[in-house]
This record gives sequence, C-alpha cells and structure tokens, in this order.
Amino acid sequence: MPGSPWIYGPALDLIVGCGAWSAPLLFFSYSDRFSASSIWPLAFYFLALFFNYPHFMATIYRAYHTRSEFAKYRIFTVHTTMLLIVAGILVHAWYALLPWLFTIYICWSPWHYTGQNFGLLMMFARRSGVSPTRGERRLVWFAFGSSYLLLMLSFHTGASNDPLVFSLGLPTKFTVPARAALAVFFCGAIVWAFGSMAKRTTWRALLPSTLLSLTQFLWFLLPGIVELTKGGGIPQTRYSSGILAVLHSAQYLWITSYYQQRESRAAGAATWSFSRYLLTLIAGGIALFIPGPWIVSRAFHVDFAASFLASLALVNIHHFILDGALWKLRDSRIATLLLNPQSGQNQQASNVPGTFLEKLGWLAGKSFGARSLRVGAVALLLVWGVFDQFHFFYSSKANDATALRRAARWNPDDSSVQIKLARTEMAEGKWLQALEPLRHAAEVNPANINLQEEYARGLIAAKRTQEAYLEYQKILERKPELAEGWINLGLLAGQLGHDAEVADDWQKAVDANPESSNAQLYMAEALDQRGELQAAARHYREYLRIVAAQKETYTNEQATALSARVKVADADAGARRDADALAGYKAAVADAHRSGQPNLASLALMHLADLQEKRGNSAEALDSYQRGLELDGKLNDPKSTAADWFNYAQFLRRQKQSNRLVFACLLNAQQFTGNPFSEEGAAIGQAVREVEATLGENAVAKLRKNYSNELQQALDLRAGQLRLQQ
Repeated sequence: MPGSPWIYGPALDLIVGCGAWSAPLLFFSYSDRFSASSIWPLAFYFLALFFNYPHFMATIYRAYHTRSEFAKYRIFTVHTTMLLIVAGILVHAWYALLPWLFTIYICWSPWHYTGQNFGLLMMFARRSGVSPTRGERRLVWFAFGSSYLLLMLSFHTGASNDPLVFSLGLPTKFTVPARAALAVFFCGAIVWAFGSMAKRTTWRALLPSTLLSLTQFLWFLLPGIVELTKGGGIPQTRYSSGILAVLHSAQYLWITSYYQQRESRAAGAATWSFSRYLLTLIAGGIALFIPGPWIVSRAFHVDFAASFLASLALVNIHHFILDGALWKLRDSRIATLLLNPQSGQNQQASNVPGTFLEKLGWLAGKSFGARSLRVGAVALLLVWGVFDQFHFFYSSKANDATALRRAARWNPDDSSVQIKLARTEMAEGKWLQALEPLRHAAEVNPANINLQEEYARGLIAAKRTQEAYLEYQKILERKPELAEGWINLGLLAGQLGHDAEVADDWQKAVDANPESSNAQLYMAEALDQRGELQAAARHYREYLRIVAAQKETYTNEQATALSARVKVADADAGARRDADALAGYKAAVADAHRSGQPNLASLALMHLADLQEKRGNSAEALDSYQRGLELDGKLNDPKSTAADWFNYAQFLRRQKQSNRLVFACLLNAQQFTGNPFSEEGAAIGQAVREVEATLGENAVAKLRKNYSNELQQALDLRAGQLRLQQ
C-alpha cells in the first residue's frame, strides 16, 4: 500500500501546493474594483519580500549551499551565472537590449509555472501510488503545453501593451480560433488522462493531481475567458509581478522547504529550523534584487527603473535555467526524498571540494565575529528591504507631488519617479515646473526614446515650441520610423513658419506608419490646403478605412470622419465621378443625422445641392438647400449660416426666381456675417448691390425694413414653382 501522499498535511498541501486558493484570489484580483485600485502594485511589491524574492533565493540556496550540489551543477552555478553577469553589464551599457531580455523573461515565466505544476502533479500521483503510464504522462504534458501555447498566442495577438515587451502582432482572426482549439484540447486531454488513471485507483487518491490540473486551467485558460468577456487583454507583466507570481512562489517555497528539511535530516542533522531557513531566504532574496540597482544607480547615475528591470529579468532567467536543472524527478536523490517519505535517512552528501561557502573560510565559520558579521549583514539587508518598500510606496503615489518629491530625493536617478512627478505637475497646470523632472528623466536614460518623447511633449505643453522642434529633430534622427514624432514635428514646423517642411514631415509619418490615422488625416489636410484635392482624397480614404476598421477606438472622431467623407465626395465630384460623389454626400448626410451632427449634415447637403444643380437636377438641389437651411436654423454657427444663405440666393438667381426672394436671402446672409470687410462679407455685399440695382428704391427700402415674408416664401418654394417660372 502506498504511504500518505501529503507533504505537510491535506489542508496546507491542497491550498498552497495544489493551488486551491487560486480561484478566490484570482477572482478577487481580476475584479474591476481591485484591478483599478492603486493598492494593487503596493500589495504585490510588499508580498514580493516574503514570497517572490525568497523563492528565487531558495534555488540559490539549493544549488550553492552544499559542495556536492555546487559541483554537480557547475555549468549552471558558475558558467551560466558568469554569462548572465556579462549580459547584465551589456544591458546597462546598451539599453536597446533591455526589451529583448525582458521579453524573454516575460514569455519564459508562464513556462516555468507550467513545469512546476506538471512536476508537482506527477509527484502527487506517484506518492499516491498511481504511477501514470507513459501515454498518460505524455497526454498530461501535452495538455499543459497547450495551455502555455494558448497563453503565448494571447500575449502575441496584436500590438504589445508594454514598450518593454515585444509582440509578434498576430492577427485576432488567427489566434482566437487557435486558442479555442487549444482550450478544447486541454480539457479533453485532461479528462481522458485522469479518466484512465481513475480506473486503477480512487478519485480521492487523484485529488491533489486533479486540483493541480484545475490550477493550470485557472492560471492559463481563465485569463483568456476574462479577456473575451471583458474585452482587452491581460497585461503580460501581470504573470510575473501579479497574483500568479505570488501563488507560484508560495508553491515553490512549500515544496523546497520540505525538500531541504528532508535533505538536512538525510545528511544527519539533528534539527532543522524552518524559521531560520525562511529568514535566510528573505535576506538572500533582498540581496538578489535590491542592493544592485540602488548601488549602480547612485554610484554611476544609471536609471534606477531600467537597472531594476534588468536585474529582475536576469535573476528570473538565472532562476529558470538553474531550477530546470535542479528539479527532476528522474534524479534518484530527488525521487528518494520527494516520493518516499520513509527513505532517504542518513544519506550523507558527498564532500566535493570547491564550493562557494568553503572559499568564504572564516566568514562561514562559527566564531563570534563571523556570526556577528552574518547577523549584521542580514539586519542590513532587512533594513534595506524596508527602505526600498517605503521608496516604492512614495513613488507609487502618482497624484501626490509631495510624496513623489520625497522618492525623487532618495533617488533622483529614477526615471519612473521623475515622469510621475512631471505628470502630476502638468495635471495641476504647472507646465514649466514639469520640465525639470522630464529633462532629468531624459538625461538619466538618453537611450530610452519614450523618455525623450515625454520631454519633447512637455516642451510642447509649456509652449517652448523651438526647443520642442529641436528635440523632435534629435529623436527622429535616432528613430526615423516614429510616426507620431513626424506628426508632431510637422505641427511644430507649421507653428514656427516652416510651411514648406510641414507636408514633407507628414508624408514621412505616413511612410513610417501607413496605419496611423493622424498621419493620413494631417497629410490629407495639407494637400487639401495646397489645392491638390485628388491627392488629398487618397489620404482621406485611408483615414476613413482605418477609422472604420477600429470603430471602438475612434468613437470621438465621428465629426472628423464625416468631414473627411465630404472631402472625398468633393474629390469625386471634381473628377466627374458624379455617381460616387452623390452616394458619398448622401451617406454623409445619413451618418451625420445618426450621430447627432446637424452642422455636418448641413454641410453635406449644401455640397450635394451644388452637385445636383450642376447635373441639371434643380428640383433635388432645391430640396437639399432647404433641408440644409432648416438645420442651420437650429445651430449657432453664424459663419456657415451666412455662407449657406448666400449660396441659396445665388441658386435662386440662376433659377431666375424673383429678385425679391433673392434679395431677402442675401439680406439674411448679411445678418449672419460677422465682418462685412472679410472676403465672405465683401462677396455678399457685392451681390446685394447687384440685386438692389434691379429693384426700385421703394422696394429696396421696404424689404430692408421687413423681409420675413419673402424669406419664408424662399424657404417654401417648391420644385413645381421652379419649373413654372423657368
């Protein structure tokens, strides 16, 4: 009969080791109220001290604390470590490597979680006496692998939501069905494998392994369900710094503490202290993550934020590599200590010379001085860890300028704090005060284009146009594919009077990113102003295509899109594509009514009327003019209203209508003209004088006094009357 499958006992093993607490904790963390709370980052940064950091140290402790383990895995404990140290130096010297390193870390983390869940599942199955067959083991392995692949497809669908994480940009139409197929395979494979195992044992014996399968489902398939039901995606970094990282780390500490306890007793130790072991891991975990970035930042004025992220990625990658080598159930010693609770006693570890601890000599000894030094080092690390927590607390208060200034005093070379401080100042309208932290952030990490852009945008907000213009020129010399940079450079060039440069800059924006709606729109408007209507229409069409493909993103651009549609119809009319132009104007009118944009409906109707008249459809033109004027009566847009009444008056003149009606329309247009000496005001005045000459003085005087009846007659004019008077 198999022995007990439990490690510490049913409750702790099922809750922590098998992840039974995943469901309530994930539900809580995915809730909108908790996700939107500022407590989220604070909570998990605090938990990192007791779970995340120690779990990394547990692997270091396992690999380095005995001579046998150190020598056995020398390629990982020495050579791989040295390579990663070199990588760390290179990343600090060349910022462009950081996104690659960080992407590797982010994509590897879920695979690491998957491997641990699978290993624990197999361990519990064998401790329960199930011994899965080769086929059952492979099927469970493929199921777990499919859940990881499903998550990777989610990570790499569309653009990345993090500048430090690259995405393959896979299309949704491919990844959604592929993820659905993988989810179905996962569920089917798990059900088949456990159904097969259940034929040889009881479901009670399979409970821990079954629960681990459910945990894998919750960790990997649940985010996809949340994504589909709530919209958007689960940020990739949540898998490394959020609740899953805490759950994984607690699970790791649970099994490693058991293994170290059994190994210690197998080596002949009379006692083993969990509290001492945990304290060692906490102090060691702090040493792995916190001092390095602080020392590098303050000593060499390196960006603390970038240094911390580089350290985070490197320590994780080292952990993944080392952990993959250390934990294998096919290793006879590991199998003995994890699978057989009764064996492994008095198995002395081999004394292979050359360990790191041995070379420490006196420091590793039991003398009072050595003990005092070790206790002092632990105390210093704990104090440093607490100090780092306070720094993170103050740096996380995004809307509190006082707290952010305190964090900046503690470490002025932290770009993330400087950017938050600048944004807080800008939110209060203190544009000039925001420039100093923006400038400092840009200087401390000159290789980070995002920081340079933040500084340039700050210069724009502070109306330092010339400086912003020069800053964008420097940015685009380094990164010419930055479409938004070319757009802003064009806008700045226009403000500085470099008119010849504007269209060239916006063309470069289009070349850099043809899918940028702003680039297409600005280019279209520049060409339109130069009178190149057909060339402008091509860019207006591209703009409309982009907006139509992403309606939810561009909900606030309905007015701009409608104006662009009218421009396209104007171009069609100019190119004598009358059918297309008519369809475009009518569609614009309908869309304007649907979206509650009466001013744009009026604009489209006036352009439609002009085309209808040119085509000889005077009756239809009359109807369009009158519908447009009716809308004008409900608007507060005097300039447009004046232009529309003037155009209607000219239409009536061309249709040989009564000069009294024409004169009334022109007088009404004058009422809405703000400046009689403007180009529009002068044109209306000239038309008034021309019509006046055809009317007697008495008629003119009478109409100037009251022309409401004639104006109403003009509005009530019907198509039949046009034909009769023609």
